[in-house]
Amino acid sequence: MTSIKDVARVAGVSVTTVSHVLNKTRAVLPSTQERVLDAVQSLGYVPSAVARSLKMNATHTIGMLVPNNSNPYFAELVRAVEDACFAAGYALLLCNTDDNADRQKVYLDVLSQKRVDGLIVASTSDDETMSRHLAQTAIPMVLIDRAIAGLERPCVQTDHVQGGLLATEYLVALGHQRIACIGGPEHLHSSAQRVQGWRQTLQRMGHGTDLLVHADFSVNGGYLAMQTLLQGPVSARPTAVLACNDLMAMGALRAVHEHGLQVPQDVAVVGYDDIELASYTQPPLSTVAQPVKAMAHQALALLREDMQAGKLAQRQSSATVQMLAPALVKRASSKPAGHRAMQTLGGGMV
Repeated sequence: MTSIKDVARVAGVSVTTVSHVLNKTRAVLPSTQERVLDAVQSLGYVPSAVARSLKMNATHTIGMLVPNNSNPYFAELVRAVEDACFAAGYALLLCNTDDNADRQKVYLDVLSQKRVDGLIVASTSDDETMSRHLAQTAIPMVLIDRAIAGLERPCVQTDHVQGGLLATEYLVALGHQRIACIGGPEHLHSSAQRVQGWRQTLQRMGHGTDLLVHADFSVNGGYLAMQTLLQGPVSARPTAVLACNDLMAMGALRAVHEHGLQVPQDVAVVGYDDIELASYTQPPLSTVAQPVKAMAHQALALLREDMQAGKLAQRQSSATVQMLAPALVKRASSKPAGHRAMQTLGGGMV
């Protein structure tokens, strides 16, 4: 394997000069620089990233922890973070924790050993052990998608209460009165906030809030929850449903179909997240969009500020929370109450 000493020998200069040329740490005569670069190219020399990181005290790598990137929402969030990192000159190392404390601890140790410059953490768990492991990590850290109980770190997330309000106000404006909600796990703060937006809107409008079923943010969870909501007499069924993520909304679409009903003619459905698949369901899914690209860029900007701050004590004192606004995306899965919409070729925007 070619070493920096080989480059110095071929170029007829010292190892120190080669280092200055490659790291741009000191001005070198143009003719000398040209000889060094020619030697690098002819020998196929690749500088050691480890040696450079030790010298510069930076690896230009960011670690990211997510619960499971097979979930389309987290996959899209990871891609947005990766794009933001790449544009800023950082490589991204991704670790799936499965919300498992032991697995997370192993990854934190690995990322620390690899001397990542910072961490971006997404989680769906308030597990005390996981929070303690993160709190004990000296690596600069920013939370994305949701805050974690007991962990004082900068956070970038969507205003989930506002998202629940937007969806529910939209369904009320369409004339629906029996509006159900398929919430995520009850212990999860972001899910509770979306349900809160739904509940506040219905209470303000004088409508009931009894049609609430919790599920697990999966397609099957939404399917089973919708089955529950459709049981009983027709008069007790909802005419509209807010599902607190798009995967559960997709499960709800299937359950409605299996009951011999149609979306949106019999039941309007609105999801949450606006994953790419939401526009390809039948009918296309109305949903609340999370600004994942803006979240990614804001999280990286906060992290870079945190990395520059240098000292852990300074990082702990800057537990800022940036709330980004959601947006309502209207598609064909929602129509006015009491009106069987005309079928249009390929579905259409509402």
